[in-house]
Amino acid sequence: MKAILAREFGGPEVLKLEEVPDPVAGKGQVRVSIRAVGVNPYDTYMRAGGYAIKPDLPYTPGADAAGVVNQVGDDVTGWKTGDRVYISGTTKGKAHGAYAAMAVCEALQVHRLPARVSFAQGAGLFVPYVTAWRALFGRANARAGDTLLVHGASGAVGIAATQFAVAAGLTVIGTAGTDEGLAVVTKQGAQHAFNHRSAGYLEQITSATGGRGPDVILEMLANVNLDHDLTVVALGGRIVVIGNRGRVEIDARKIMSKDCAVYGLALWAITPDEVRRAHQAIIAGLESGALNPVVGKEMPLADAAKAHIAVMEPGAHGKIVLLP
Repeated sequence: MKAILAREFGGPEVLKLEEVPDPVAGKGQVRVSIRAVGVNPYDTYMRAGGYAIKPDLPYTPGADAAGVVNQVGDDVTGWKTGDRVYISGTTKGKAHGAYAAMAVCEALQVHRLPARVSFAQGAGLFVPYVTAWRALFGRANARAGDTLLVHGASGAVGIAATQFAVAAGLTVIGTAGTDEGLAVVTKQGAQHAFNHRSAGYLEQITSATGGRGPDVILEMLANVNLDHDLTVVALGGRIVVIGNRGRVEIDARKIMSKDCAVYGLALWAITPDEVRRAHQAIIAGLESGALNPVVGKEMPLADAAKAHIAVMEPGAHGKIVLLP
């Protein structure tokens, strides 16, 4: 089969499409014929060699994918050949192994993909939607009636968070950096959408909350925005740091004066019970129509290096997906 391999850590050019042996499902495992693979920013950090998880070389990137079960190992119940699924990691690792024509997963890493959801959409479910669910409900304790600010709401995690929040009865304010991105934010049900490149957008956020500020802020670029978040967050608010690309200087007095909390989020630290609850919430939302992953760009698997460049560019709107 075809798979992307990185034989060294480095720039996007280390990603090569190669021929590798077909994997075989062992005891308690399921093999999936991959129809679409999701590309995430953390994939680029891992490829560069600076991520907290550093796989043995050579390795195949990616944890998000969707496809069809084509082999079921011994002692596996509940799955059969032909089932449509999305995956949350592979037997190679919880954070890699999916940029390939086929992947073997532990049975618990395979999740039902409703018929109404395309494979390309399914490839954007695991990392973005589990991250969004945990940020909202596992860290920030978001509740109906809260006002939520999502920085970078046109990206895959931002879209997921907006959809979850709207379904849960929150008022959502989303930011994006382009008119196209703002249109995506509004389409997901956000009541307010502001351009974070425009002067005065923080005042717009404060005005939209009647001067109170958002109760919950999901932060995708803390090195740029965290000190601003501390300025606008409501008294007793909660900020969850999901993304960061450098050091940041903040005035810690703002945390004190706002009596607020700042949480970090590491997807790989999620407990098994939270994993179970997150996937139950995802599947329920897919079936009800409340959750609808947005695919921004589809590219052939051979263009994995180009996808790694694109996923780090500003102005994201939806998920970048590779097609084997």
